[in-house]
Amino acid sequence: MDFPEIDIRQRLTVSKGYGVSELYIPPGSHYVGRTIQDSGFQDQDINVLTLYRGTKVIPNPKSSRQLEPDDKLLCFGKLESMRSLIPAKNQRKQKSKPKQLPKEALEIAEEVHRQQSA
Repeated sequence: MDFPEIDIRQRLTVSKGYGVSELYIPPGSHYVGRTIQDSGFQDQDINVLTLYRGTKVIPNPKSSRQLEPDDKLLCFGKLESMRSLIPAKNQRKQKSKPKQLPKEALEIAEEVHRQQSA
């Protein structure tokens, strides 16, 4: 059997729309007290690779493991599914697209540019 070392990031990002992300379980989350199995992550095509609990690192946690406040989960799965788990208030706002300048402002900018170039 061949057992070469691989770059895990490269291997885990081969499928479009899939990747690795860290999910945080804040105090008061509805996931607190649920097992990984009961969390519904697998139904959303999300696999928990590692559980970080305080100073403990639990690789490949069992599906029967109960989630606690402040747990961090290193997950692999559908990126869109993982994004949907983040509350709207914590999601990064997408940059708005630049608006078209009014014609008058564009003409003034062009005039200033011509004057500076002369």
